[in-house]
Amino acid sequence: MLAKRIIPCLDVRDGRTVKGVNFINLRDAGDAVELASLYARQGADELTFLDITATIENRGTFTELVRRIADVIDIPFTVGGGIRSVRDVGALLEAGADKISINSMAVNDPSILDTLAREFGSQCVVCAIDVRSNSAFDQGLLQGWEVYVAGGRIPTGREALAWAVEAEQRGAGEILLTSMDHDGTKGGFAVELTRRFSESVGIPIIASGGAGTMEHFTQVFEEGGADAALAASIFHFHEIDIPELKIFLANRGISIRLNR
Repeated sequence: MLAKRIIPCLDVRDGRTVKGVNFINLRDAGDAVELASLYARQGADELTFLDITATIENRGTFTELVRRIADVIDIPFTVGGGIRSVRDVGALLEAGADKISINSMAVNDPSILDTLAREFGSQCVVCAIDVRSNSAFDQGLLQGWEVYVAGGRIPTGREALAWAVEAEQRGAGEILLTSMDHDGTKGGFAVELTRRFSESVGIPIIASGGAGTMEHFTQVFEEGGADAALAASIFHFHEIDIPELKIFLANRGISIRLNR
């Protein structure tokens, strides 16, 4: 069994890490490079860096910041935000990113997933899917979810599960699944949502949104079937530290890579 992964997420605006609730009311959480270095030393399995205002402000991700972060870590590193072309992806990978996370661009032009998988390999392509529950997509007794883009600002009319299946078929190597309803609430991950996605696609699902306790990670791994769990504020503000979280999970029988 592959080890489950713990992934701190650095939501970055103007070089600073920020965090909010339900994608709004952002507050400063520290320098992105310093936090990246800290998490690598603590034993994080990967990092995700998202320039959260890049798409809405119509500017590219700061390649120089990506290079600075890559210089201080020795773990896989995913970058997203404001990516608009294959050239952007190539520049970010050259700057040191291991994977690229795309959301808005993929929804606007799904064929870009095919192109990126051919050019760089599926292992580099993470399809980020930000979702919110929407009764218009309910099927019988099952809850439905709608895809949002532009940092959670714009609803797309796409049903999220169907989009995940298409993304896999087009060559995405992973799905970064964020529940906007749970984001920043610390009430727990969207376990049912994660379970349905993990059962419907054959690529890894990274669960995001709602982490507040160590037990929440246990639930999303055991009940949700997530391959990885991503969190931000609980790590940034030292509510939970990664070494203690990994020991907690290992003691509950969850396959986890303990710190070197």
